[in-house]
Amino acid sequence: MPEHAALPDPAAVGPAAPTPAADPAPPATVWRITDGISTPESVLYDAAADRYLVSNINGSPVDADNNGYITEISGDGKVTKAKLVEGGAKVKLSAPKGMGLVGNVLYVTDINTVRKFDAKTGAPKGEIAVKDASFLNDIAVAPDGRVFVSDSSIKPGEKGFDPLGGDAVYVIEKTGKVKPLAKSKDLKGPNGLLVVNDGVLVNTFLSDEIYRIDAEGAVKDVTKVPTGGLDGFVQVGDSLLVTSWGGEKIYKGKLGGKFEPVLSGLKGAADIGYDSKRNRVIVPRFMDNAVEAYEIK
Repeated sequence: MPEHAALPDPAAVGPAAPTPAADPAPPATVWRITDGISTPESVLYDAAADRYLVSNINGSPVDADNNGYITEISGDGKVTKAKLVEGGAKVKLSAPKGMGLVGNVLYVTDINTVRKFDAKTGAPKGEIAVKDASFLNDIAVAPDGRVFVSDSSIKPGEKGFDPLGGDAVYVIEKTGKVKPLAKSKDLKGPNGLLVVNDGVLVNTFLSDEIYRIDAEGAVKDVTKVPTGGLDGFVQVGDSLLVTSWGGEKIYKGKLGGKFEPVLSGLKGAADIGYDSKRNRVIVPRFMDNAVEAYEIK
């Protein structure tokens, strides 16, 4: 396991409001896995196979050390493949973060490259370099097969993460061609992504904002969340769930509306997955080398 004391604390970025008086009680876990988990960044629920895929950075989120891996966990919370994909002599994978499925192909962000793997066997299926990218983060897949990718454009600093100014949201066309949907430092460290009918929803790691990017790349419907350092992003019914490093919470709300905490006491909650079969949120605890499942209401 890496020594996380050497990692910058992402909670040090973004505005953090005072803790509200009426936070929900710290949640009880349905299950918790620590064995074989190392700097987990993202969880993807694969509904067709009823499994969770967990990206393990296994060290620094910016080091090209080729020691990242992806763990497969069953729907009932058992590790079924400790390393479905593993960086090594024949596979490149350094700091895996966001993941998305297009058919039987698993897309994974890795610093400045999107890597592709067979979703069942983990065999490599190619890679897509993203020019000028520095911190590729989340992935969201559109119904038509296009893949959207965020570049938070940050680097580890003394207290947290510092901005680099290359903030962007890219789209990978079905042909494999990459182009920016939006690119500006004003995107405030785009992190979590969700594809919607009228664009892409984005949450921000360097602020406390959620917004929508339309088809022309314009930012619309900017909405504040009580605390910043936003990361995980899932849709449950007509509501959104978003994790906040600054607040150590998961908030629930709607674009243009108010966000309220539904789970608290979650330090280092990164890119969550949503289990639509069991109505559970699966939370990678980035700093604690753990993956946890919680019931939500």
